[in-house]
Amino acid sequence: MKRPNFDIEKKFWEIGKLVAGVDEAGRGSLAGPVFASAVIFPLNFVPDYEVFDSKTISPKVRAKIYEKIISTCLAFSTYFVPAYQIDEINILKATILAMNKALEQLADYAPYVLIDGNRFEGPYEFSTIVDGDTKSFSIAAASIVAKVERDNWMSEVAHKLYPIYGFDRHKGYATKMHIEKILKYQPSPLHRKTFLNKILLDISGK
Repeated sequence: MKRPNFDIEKKFWEIGKLVAGVDEAGRGSLAGPVFASAVIFPLNFVPDYEVFDSKTISPKVRAKIYEKIISTCLAFSTYFVPAYQIDEINILKATILAMNKALEQLADYAPYVLIDGNRFEGPYEFSTIVDGDTKSFSIAAASIVAKVERDNWMSEVAHKLYPIYGFDRHKGYATKMHIEKILKYQPSPLHRKTFLNKILLDISGK
């Protein structure tokens, strides 16, 4: 199986242009923020480790690769948009906002931007790449950073605020346990009301 590599980045490195890979975590969650991370590696970087789409590896493996990424990259940044704002502006706009805010922190590097997915708007030179986290090393690295930092937030912040929902276990996603907790205790302030409406309607059959 082909791993994410720097083939796309090399086209820009050849002209002396840094590249920022950008991805999100938590887009489909019922609770908690959506996180976006951006990662820039040095020109002509040669890694001594592999990266993967963050969804395909275990938390333990992700944590180890995360440490490798942040110790070898030139720069990285993360930004999150909270649940209430997702409800106000919708998840697509919230994801694009988080990506733009993450990139703002790296503006001094003036990178060319590679975005995972097919939708983006921003004041940058960029390309969108469907399944980019399986193709670009920089995007895959950003997916891991976003996933690890969001999971940590759900365990260390969300779970401590509202332990009855088990956020440290499901990280806000629509597991059977999570839905049962919502039905029993009602949504918390960290739940995305616009996401729950459809879930709860489907369950009730109304």
